[in-house]
Amino acid sequence: MKSFIKIFSFLLICIVLVNSKESSAQVKILDEVVGVVGANVILQSDIESQYQQYLLQGGADNPNMKCDILYQMLINKLLLNQAVLDSVEVSDVQVEGELDKRMRVFIQQLGSQQKLEERMGKSVLELKAEFRQLIKDQLLTQSMQSKITKDITASPSDVRAYYDRIPKDSLPKIESEYEVQQIVKYVPVSDEQKKAVKDKLLGYKNEILTGKSTFEAKAVLYSQDPGTATKGGELGFFGRGDMQPSFEAAAFKLKPGEISDVIETPFGFHILQLIERRGDQINVRHILLRAKVSPDDIAKVENLLDSLKKEITDGTITFADAAAKFSDDENTKLNSGLMENQQTGTTKYQSSELDKTLFFEIDKLKVGEVSRPLSTEVNNKPALRIIMIKTRTAPHIANLKEDYQKIQNAALSEKQNKTLLDWVKKKRADTFVNVIKDYQKCDSIKEWMKNAN
Repeated sequence: MKSFIKIFSFLLICIVLVNSKESSAQVKILDEVVGVVGANVILQSDIESQYQQYLLQGGADNPNMKCDILYQMLINKLLLNQAVLDSVEVSDVQVEGELDKRMRVFIQQLGSQQKLEERMGKSVLELKAEFRQLIKDQLLTQSMQSKITKDITASPSDVRAYYDRIPKDSLPKIESEYEVQQIVKYVPVSDEQKKAVKDKLLGYKNEILTGKSTFEAKAVLYSQDPGTATKGGELGFFGRGDMQPSFEAAAFKLKPGEISDVIETPFGFHILQLIERRGDQINVRHILLRAKVSPDDIAKVENLLDSLKKEITDGTITFADAAAKFSDDENTKLNSGLMENQQTGTTKYQSSELDKTLFFEIDKLKVGEVSRPLSTEVNNKPALRIIMIKTRTAPHIANLKEDYQKIQNAALSEKQNKTLLDWVKKKRADTFVNVIKDYQKCDSIKEWMKNAN
């Protein structure tokens, strides 16, 4: 029931699988251009990355899968090429929003921002800068695909016909699904804790300026950014618009070797040192420290949430009203506290889509029962939350009564894919397309080469 074209591939997992310790000979092979569509190229490394992702997800070792991967990439590049020709645009706000969404998905999957940064060996700032152009290209591709299929609908008769074509012994089993509400309260960081962190960073700066230490040494020893600490805090080159605004504003004011004052971003407190400037791009080092919350402040928030839990349980206030009135999470407070599944864009989660720690808590609860206060992190801030299961469905075989929306989406996807493939057949005939000989033997690629320009 998934769309034929995977616009939103998990880029972070793909990239991390390209081993940086490969020999130079291997890297040359991986970086060979294997396909060209219009002005867009496809590298062997792109195919290898997605093939490794396929294996990681449990796929059987099958070299023919690389043909399928290239086939999908050719379609995506054709869409991207046409998007540029048609002057399709996506705004910086859209790109930034999608980047934030991707980061939330991965943080949700791994459990915390720190775990994501440790897994990737890079900070969230670096990851966003690295993937910004890729995300923009994907959004352009998605916009072009939407333009082609925007008038396609799936009527009730289409849905019924689609469902009836599925052999009864092939109907999918639907896992248990959950709708989860939450009330989030940030644990405030005291002014004393903030001052302590700022003083510590100013102390590091003074030691560096007086020659008692180096910026790199302090970053390795103390920076709480696992992605850059081992590299002496070095972020690598970036341009304007690539970083968080306050971080970027401070960085671009520096002269080579100069160290900034302490700055605050959503990630914590930093000092920066400019390494080099190349035209419109700069390379900086940074040291990141996060202010800790005190046990007393945690206890105060726990007591507040315990009181809210009692009021909800006693029927004094509904969970939805309590979320709207008290929750600090802007993404859920005005939606009855309902959490959104970032992977599907709905409020329903299968157990495999929930963070394991959260699922273990949810699994203990009955529908309508409120949890104890649970530790979490929202928008890079320490927080506590209480949760409640709004709905829980039992595992079952897909049917029109319980799963009409899913089946309708699948029927719509089928019609959209047919429309898209019809467009591809026409458009590739008048677009420059070339694929290296090693891949021309693939059955799915032969069709692309019949009318190659």
